[in-house]
Amino acid sequence: MTTISTSPPSFASDEVARRLHAVRQRIERAGGDPARVRVIAVTKGFGIDAVRAALDVGLHDVGENYAAELVAKASDPRPDGVVWHFLGAVQRNKVAQLAPIVGLWQSVAREAEGARIARFAPGARVLVEVEATGLPGRNGCPPAGVGDLVARLGGLGLDVRGLMTVAAPGPAAAQEAFEAVRRLADQLGLEERSMGMTDDLEAAVAAGSTMVRVGRALFGDRPPRHAG
Repeated sequence: MTTISTSPPSFASDEVARRLHAVRQRIERAGGDPARVRVIAVTKGFGIDAVRAALDVGLHDVGENYAAELVAKASDPRPDGVVWHFLGAVQRNKVAQLAPIVGLWQSVAREAEGARIARFAPGARVLVEVEATGLPGRNGCPPAGVGDLVARLGGLGLDVRGLMTVAAPGPAAAQEAFEAVRRLADQLGLEERSMGMTDDLEAAVAAGSTMVRVGRALFGDRPPRHAG
């Protein structure tokens, strides 16, 4: 795992393009094909300028963790053509608001969440979030329950495209988690494996990630998140 320092923040197109090139070089050095591993621009904690910068450099897959931020950014007239990825824990009371906007729900961890999504967005594309670290308080479905959850979500009419995970800190733990999720996806015949972020994308790509979720590597360090 590589710790990347990218401060200060920048949304200038030439700087974001330079950083995107560096991300793609990292993907290639890890054994991945930059043309096949999708880069999801994570704009959590940044303003609408980050979304505009992503579009300016050709990134149309944009990820958000918080419902309010996603709704606010999607309402801006500029971000036409964005495919919004919802990355945070699914709150059922937010699903109706998000359903017309989200193109891929990356963090479905329970059947009840899927049922809510299916109600407001029939046939929606989803990933099952796998909790492969064993750490307390983490969102996700335990590996032993993933196959059953995938089947139940499919029974709700959802389009289950693959699996997503957030690895534990540390190179060995990250590699173990990513490889476990890759094996699960292979066993279930699922194409997408959303694995890897700014600090651990090399381990994820080496394990077979098809999409990496990066924010700091593109835009720099996030400002502190204020309560309220």
